[in-house]
Amino acid sequence: MIYKNVMEALDWASSFLVDNGREETAARIVMQHILGSTYAGVMLHLQDTLSVEQSKQFVALIEEHANGRPVQYCVGSEEFYGRTFLVDESVLIPRPETEELVLGTVNRINKLFHDKSLKLADIGTGSGAIAISMKLECPEVVVVATDLSEEALATAKKNAQMLAADVDFRLGDLTMPLAEEKFDIVLSNPPYIAFDEAQEMSTIVLEHEPHSALFAEEDGLILYRKLAEQLPALMNKPSLIGLEVGYTQGDQVAKFFKDSFPQATVTVEKDINGKPRMIFCEIHV
Repeated sequence: MIYKNVMEALDWASSFLVDNGREETAARIVMQHILGSTYAGVMLHLQDTLSVEQSKQFVALIEEHANGRPVQYCVGSEEFYGRTFLVDESVLIPRPETEELVLGTVNRINKLFHDKSLKLADIGTGSGAIAISMKLECPEVVVVATDLSEEALATAKKNAQMLAADVDFRLGDLTMPLAEEKFDIVLSNPPYIAFDEAQEMSTIVLEHEPHSALFAEEDGLILYRKLAEQLPALMNKPSLIGLEVGYTQGDQVAKFFKDSFPQATVTVEKDINGKPRMIFCEIHV
């Protein structure tokens, strides 16, 4: 199939995707990728002619997504906190909810630390979205990022290079690569889905996104429990811990950190959809 202009191609793709049980918004994402344009740019050029090669590439990517591959992996990128990040099957696709963890941390930095020089760790960095966003939003902060996956770290390093973010990436499990150091801020969006929840999940996610970045034992809570046990040895005073959690896990995760940091202020914050999604643990002097 060869489509002459942008509008004709988008009309076909929207209908084709809906017929195949996919979101029609993916058509716009693929077209932006093909044209190297923004959403506004695509809308302004609906009557522009597509080359034969552009049309073929567009159709191929739409069909690939219709067959089940996440559109972000099809085009090789996803937007996060106003920037474009490379993504592939080695990393979880960054979600909008995680942007709120970054925003919540940025908003707390001035209140907690004033002009102090800061060191931040992002544990389980994946694509590097949290660590890189924090470095670019707060350039004076020293940022370290860890992950258990060599492949994920390779993707994260590409993103840091592409976005000119100076992040120290380290391979290892949870806090192991951070031993003998002290941090002012620790952030993490660890795997938190219970294995028995898999049956309720999208087949697109299950068949393509890395299970090591999705699922965790102890009903999805094991990594929070381990972090709560390990982090007291690493935290300065004052300091801040920020975590993304599953929307049913807030109270349990908050309890882990209240037990480990009895003098801290631990809060459960809701995301833009009104679901408990973030834990912030403010450790005071």
